[in-house]
Amino acid sequence: MNPKLNSAWWALRIGLGLAAFLAGLDKFFNILTDWGLYLSPMVKELIPVSGDVFMRVVGAIEMAVGVLILAGFARVGGYIVMAWLVGIAISLLTTGRFFDVAVRDVEMALAAYTLARLTEVREAAGATEEGPAPGRGWRLWTARRPLVAGLGLESQRRIRS
Repeated sequence: MNPKLNSAWWALRIGLGLAAFLAGLDKFFNILTDWGLYLSPMVKELIPVSGDVFMRVVGAIEMAVGVLILAGFARVGGYIVMAWLVGIAISLLTTGRFFDVAVRDVEMALAAYTLARLTEVREAAGATEEGPAPGRGWRLWTARRPLVAGLGLESQRRIRS
């Protein structure tokens, strides 16, 4: 993958993974904000638990998705974050307030979509600088970087082929 795209992919992966994890963690402490303020009155009527309990469940899910992205499952995590943020933005619109936060969440959803798509490009290429993409591309990677490289055995491999 192009080094410039690779650095953008890493920035999105680290940024979105940490943002999801830390926002989820803060649902338990309310240090960044009082998260209950962002809960739509319509949602409050639909859920069978208190707003605080609901926000803690949301926090646990956000933390799990953040870990998913940071652990290397950026494609699936990116799509989950994208859908999650669009849902949050729609919920925020129903409050009649927080339009600026809804716009920010849509922009972050676009970043998450970009992360997922760039991850698909990386996986389709079959390899990164560190080695083959998880679950794919071992043959492609070894064809470009033979396992016997540097041992002087490349010519023997060609003769047998």
